[in-house]
Amino acid sequence: MARLQRTLSLGSVVLFGIAYMTPIIVLGTFGILAQSTAGMVPAAYLAALVAMFFTAMSYGRMAAAFPVAGSAYSYVRKAISPKLGFLAGWAVLLDYLFLPMAIWLIGAAYLGSAFPAVPQWVWVLLFIGITSLINCVGLKLANTVNSLLMLVQGLVLVAFVVLAIHYIGGDASQSMWSIAPFFNADMHVPMIMSGAAIACYSFLGFDAVSTLTEETRDPRRTIPRAIMLITLIGGLVFVAVSYFVQVAHPAFVFDNVDSAAYEIARNIGGDLFVSIFLIGLIVGQFASGLSAQASGSRLLFAMGRDGVLPKSFFAALNQRFGTPINSILLCGVVALLALKMDVTTSTSFINFGAFLAFSLVNLSVIFHYWINGEKRGPQEFLLFLLCPLIGLLADLWLMVSLDHLAIVLGVSWLAVGCVYLLVLTGGLRRQPPEMDFQEAA
Repeated sequence: MARLQRTLSLGSVVLFGIAYMTPIIVLGTFGILAQSTAGMVPAAYLAALVAMFFTAMSYGRMAAAFPVAGSAYSYVRKAISPKLGFLAGWAVLLDYLFLPMAIWLIGAAYLGSAFPAVPQWVWVLLFIGITSLINCVGLKLANTVNSLLMLVQGLVLVAFVVLAIHYIGGDASQSMWSIAPFFNADMHVPMIMSGAAIACYSFLGFDAVSTLTEETRDPRRTIPRAIMLITLIGGLVFVAVSYFVQVAHPAFVFDNVDSAAYEIARNIGGDLFVSIFLIGLIVGQFASGLSAQASGSRLLFAMGRDGVLPKSFFAALNQRFGTPINSILLCGVVALLALKMDVTTSTSFINFGAFLAFSLVNLSVIFHYWINGEKRGPQEFLLFLLCPLIGLLADLWLMVSLDHLAIVLGVSWLAVGCVYLLVLTGGLRRQPPEMDFQEAA
């Protein structure tokens, strides 16, 4: 059997994970976070980082125990039960299926601010149409230029921070260092947690490196360490960037909250920089949308191939290009919901699926190591019970802090998954089909 070569080092895996997270998204969602936290975006990112740190620990523990692709689905299936594993996979499917919608909606919001004469729905349709066409034809060209696109994002992000610092330094009434974005007399914990629930959108993808297991040297050690480093580095970048942007623009009222960073970019850098920023952000959203739609369609194809979803539709490949065209087009059709959603609801809805999957992974650590593994020493209590329990409670707290409509939509998605599980298993009398993520990767 042919096997992939194990060539990736820890540094390579960490760089992949950070690029997958798309750090420039901290600017894309800044407005809705500033509004929901009353100008305390760094505090929201710090709270999100703490919660994600414990969840990342659990992902690392499970990656060490089961160094296979599939992430939450595989971990829950192996540690707890195949049926609960199916629901974890169903939660992950929510992210994969609807993430392109949120990405394109953010991009369309910024283009709408730059070109107010053009309706936002036009930009949404252009994002969907161009990305779907490229994915239907194939991704060889996209993969070739993806690293360059990520470099452009990084340079724009650095320029934004440098200009924000320069802007702060040029205002005698402002101090470069302030505790106010993290703590002040008007701070309310529920408000910060509500913001943190949205901020976690920026962390999505920290576990994506689990798909590189077969290409990584010493994956049992490398993948867990990479997951932790990606979460910490990404989180610190989000906290630092949001801090300087928040100090440069302490107010949390914007002309358009969905594209607030566009307004801030003009204030700190003028017309030239706002154009550069817009290009960088749109490049980032386009690259992310391309990858997200490709990943989502690949997951749908794998589910169809393995009998989890109807095979005749989802497992069909285009004869000319060899791409899962039905799954790609379905992702595009689902993204049309962006025409009826705002950025807050779309990101929160996606986070519902993420928090559900995160919660189940934390629970998997307790089952695998503490209950089934019967590891009962003081160190095991800390690592395999207390830490994952903190992660579980933090994820559940973040979940209930989401936008009300997002919770309703998320619960509805979960209910559909439960009904489909009953159909798939004949009323739970048999096990659901197992997905082969190694072939899908």
